[in-house]
Amino acid sequence: MASSQAAASGQAEPVPSPSARRRVAVVVAIVFIDLLGFGIIIPVLPFYVRSFGVSDVFIGLLAASYSFAQFVAAPVLGRISDERGRRPVLMLSVGVAGVAWILFGFASEIGTTVGTTVGLGVLFGARLIAGAAGGNIATAQAYIADVTRPEERTGALGLVGAAFGLGFVFGPAVGGLLASDAVVTTARSVLPGFVPVTQFSLPSFAAAGFSFLALAATAVVLEEPERVRTGGRHTTFVTQFRTALADQTLRPLVVAFFLTSLAFAGMTVMFVPLLADFFGYDATTAALFLAYLGVLGIINQGVLIGWLSRRLGVRRVVRVGVAALFCALVLLGVSPLAGTAPLVAGAPDWLTGGLAVLLVFGALASFGNGAITVGLAALVSEGASEGTQGAAFGVTQGAGSLGRTIGPPLASVAYVLVYWSPFIAGALVLIPVAVLLRR
Repeated sequence: MASSQAAASGQAEPVPSPSARRRVAVVVAIVFIDLLGFGIIIPVLPFYVRSFGVSDVFIGLLAASYSFAQFVAAPVLGRISDERGRRPVLMLSVGVAGVAWILFGFASEIGTTVGTTVGLGVLFGARLIAGAAGGNIATAQAYIADVTRPEERTGALGLVGAAFGLGFVFGPAVGGLLASDAVVTTARSVLPGFVPVTQFSLPSFAAAGFSFLALAATAVVLEEPERVRTGGRHTTFVTQFRTALADQTLRPLVVAFFLTSLAFAGMTVMFVPLLADFFGYDATTAALFLAYLGVLGIINQGVLIGWLSRRLGVRRVVRVGVAALFCALVLLGVSPLAGTAPLVAGAPDWLTGGLAVLLVFGALASFGNGAITVGLAALVSEGASEGTQGAAFGVTQGAGSLGRTIGPPLASVAYVLVYWSPFIAGALVLIPVAVLLRR
């Protein structure tokens, strides 16, 4: 691997050309704007589902609906971007996401007017549309691969991960702020009466606004990269998956994407409910903790992981990431045992044993997820030919989406039965990943 060779030879960090740096910066900025809108929804989503008076199992089902649509769409969007271009795919996807978030914001109003069943149907339909649009991450990664040299690709892909981190810093923080009583009350006094103003609709409409901003940025400043385009062969995503699984290089990476996404998604979907049920966090407080995770994500994926990959090799960093995420999931499962009492005598009331465990969990989870995501993406890029980068990223991202489809419903059911079970089960799922990456 190029990163391993660079580390072994002691070469300086590769410096991208000015043109490559500019193009990477543009696509990273667009990913950030798009993910900012997605991040806004995260702290309010579990409470949104609970507002319909349904079981927490629906939290997992709603999360799964997004990932299922992403699973179907990611390989298709990746292939289309190989054939038709990266820029049009990115424009279409972020525009569709904006429409989906508007529908998402109206779901509660529709449920109140027409009935809970219809409202839930709109909620799920909006998430399905947004999930299909969210398959564009494969296209963004392929764009990065188009404009960078192999030896600088891990660091550039890490910047995409850092854009995710920034989205999860500012997105949940903005979402929590918009869901606060003060902002909702102010909005009701200034917005026209036909606009539904709730702690759920305001973050949804803000997410739509950021998606449309990403659309404008893509249309105005993003250039189509010069690259080798594939022919017009039309294959289904099932065929693409079969082809990838038949490839000895891609097969373990596809399986690893699936299993790590299965474990991480189960943790993610029930994380905010755990904070609410055992630590008394509301949407605004949960958003602050999610912002903490995002800050760590920026540091890890934007700086630390690329640096480690050049010195230790990508595959070794991924294995360390798997171990870190394993420990994080176990810690999260036992975190309620630490309690809500002050950590030590005389400490402030907010500095509890539970918070201390959660902070350690956050550090491990952020590094582990970042190392796995960035490292596996770099390994996929190395294993794919120049003309099939988009399709390869689409398949592996689709495998990740499949894991995020299956994981949340299972995790929500497990959480209802025994609160710690989805987190411990997720840790156990990571063991086969360590075996797959042992070489």
